Amino acid sequence: MFRQFLDKMIRVLIALILLAVTILLAARGLTALYARPRTVSLAEAPAMPVAIVFGAGLSRDGTPSPVLRDRVETAANLYFQGKVKKLLMSGDNRFIDYNEPGAMRQYALDLGVPSEDIVLDYAGRRTYDTCYRAKAIFGVTEAILVTQPFHLPRALYLCNQLGVKAIGVPADNRYYLRRSQLWWNLRETLATAVALWEVWVSHPVPVLGPYEPIFPED
Repeated sequence: MFRQFLDKMIRVLIALILLAVTILLAARGLTALYARPRTVSLAEAPAMPVAIVFGAGLSRDGTPSPVLRDRVETAANLYFQGKVKKLLMSGDNRFIDYNEPGAMRQYALDLGVPSEDIVLDYAGRRTYDTCYRAKAIFGVTEAILVTQPFHLPRALYLCNQLGVKAIGVPADNRYYLRRSQLWWNLRETLATAVALWEVWVSHPVPVLGPYEPIFPED
């Protein structure tokens, strides 16, 4: 009797695991299909008011990680080519010794981007928060999203669903280790399912604040 019960529980567990994997892969596939027609190269990118640059971690010395440097460099190139007027740099700054937007700004300044055309979002703790706050706090309704291809589908889906008409430009400017790519994609698969849940079901409200439009005259 116990053996039969154990076998049944194992079959149920396997079925639940397969269901979970199916849901995760379906969510990733949905956003990938959504992003495909909305992803363009830097050269093909149309003129838009703003480029949104998503945080991607800092090195131990407080400077942008290689992934984040690629994002800032790509956004800077969009700016230099006249594709965008402003750069909205969004990242995490919950701790005194961890300031993603500040590090992104300094790197952009080092690349030659004028300080007056860099806008910082200190509460972009997650992709959802960045997209939500881009419209709610900074008045962004159209933007080019700058991030790596593994992250771009989720970012594009979220921003468009949260009221920011967006296209994406990949920021894969260097070779990334395969183990890093594997980890990023595994993490992204789970994060994408969470993103769909938040857009369709839970509708969380991130940390907000006073309205500070990037283009006050608008």
